[in-house]
Amino acid sequence: MIAETERTFFCELTECDFGNLCTILQDEKAMYAYEHAFSEGEVREWLERQIERYRIYGFGLWAVKDKKSGEFLGQCGITMQKWDDALVPEIGYLFRRKFWHRGYATECAAACKRYAFEKLDFPAVYSIIRENNLPSIAVAVRNGMIPVGKQTKYYYGMVMPHIVYEVKR
Repeated sequence: MIAETERTFFCELTECDFGNLCTILQDEKAMYAYEHAFSEGEVREWLERQIERYRIYGFGLWAVKDKKSGEFLGQCGITMQKWDDALVPEIGYLFRRKFWHRGYATECAAACKRYAFEKLDFPAVYSIIRENNLPSIAVAVRNGMIPVGKQTKYYYGMVMPHIVYEVKR
């Protein structure tokens, strides 16, 4: 176990989580910020990227599981992302739709913030969010983050404006 909240615990994603990830990444509604559901190959690349992040950095997006049942709820964690000509630690989260609107993203993002400050000793953490992703923006704000800049990402031939949120230790 990497971290925990009142209701959840975090652990590294493994090959066994491929099917769990498909329940999020292949759900077009859950993936609205990406503008498409992922193919099996894209889910595989996503999983491999997380495993590689664990090897390189010692962290990445982790599986979030219910403490009582062990059920896979989603993923939340810290990844290194480009912003302002640097790599910065970003808190990210994606949950299965059946667990939306239950406070899990806020609860888990706060745990990641604590982990980033207490275990990884980062002076600040970020969330880089599409400007139309209002639920994720609300999570960032509840996590004490404030907007500090903008960034445009180009994904699948689309221009995607993002707002960069930050919270300092």
